[in-house]
Amino acid sequence: MSADQAPTASSVPAAPAAGPAGSPAHAAPPARSLPGSGPTRRHVIVAIVNNKPGVLNRVSSLMRARSFNIESLAVSHTDDPSISRMTITLRGDDVLVEQATKQLYRLIDVLKVQEITTEPSVEHELALIKVRSTEANRAEVIKVVELYHGRVVDVADGSLIVEAIGTEAEVDALIALVRGFGIKELVRSGTVVMVRGSQSIEEATKR
Repeated sequence: MSADQAPTASSVPAAPAAGPAGSPAHAAPPARSLPGSGPTRRHVIVAIVNNKPGVLNRVSSLMRARSFNIESLAVSHTDDPSISRMTITLRGDDVLVEQATKQLYRLIDVLKVQEITTEPSVEHELALIKVRSTEANRAEVIKVVELYHGRVVDVADGSLIVEAIGTEAEVDALIALVRGFGIKELVRSGTVVMVRGSQSIEEATKR
C-alpha cells in the first residue's frame, strides 16, 4: 500500500472480541485461595491402609507437618485383618485439607483416601464418663443421662460410669450437662463414620 492511500477496512486488524460487560474473551481464571487463608471448619477423612507397623506414624507425621491439630483418630482393622481403616477428624480450611488428602495418597501403604465431610453418613462416637455422685443426687444424675440416651454401666460409692454414644455434638451435649455434678474421668473413642448407601470405600480398594 502506498503512503498516500488510506487503509481499507479489510487491512485494519480486528480488535479482540470482548466478553460479557466488555471484559476480554480470554480473561484469566479467578485466583485460587491460598492454603490456610480460608475459614476453618471440621473435616472428616477416611484412609484405608495396609495394617503394617509405622503406617500410623507416617500419617500423623504428615498431618503434623501441615500444622493440623488432629481432634480424633480412630484406627482398627477391617474385615480383612491385613487392612486397617483410619477415621481422622481435624479442623482446617478447605484448600489446605484438600492438599493434605492428596499427599496422603503418596504415602507408602496408603490404599485409599476419601474426605466424607459433606457426604450423607452415619457418625458415632463412644465416651465413658466417670461422674461424681452421692446418695442425694444419684437419681438426678441417672435421669439426666437417660434423657440424653446415655446409660449407666457402673455404680460405685461416690461415682457412676456413664456410657454415651452418638455424634460428636450429642456426646458434647451430655458431657456439658454432667459436668455440673463433677467429672472424675473421661475417655472418648473418637469419631467413626460410614457413608450411607451401597457404595464402599473398602470395596473400592479391591478393584
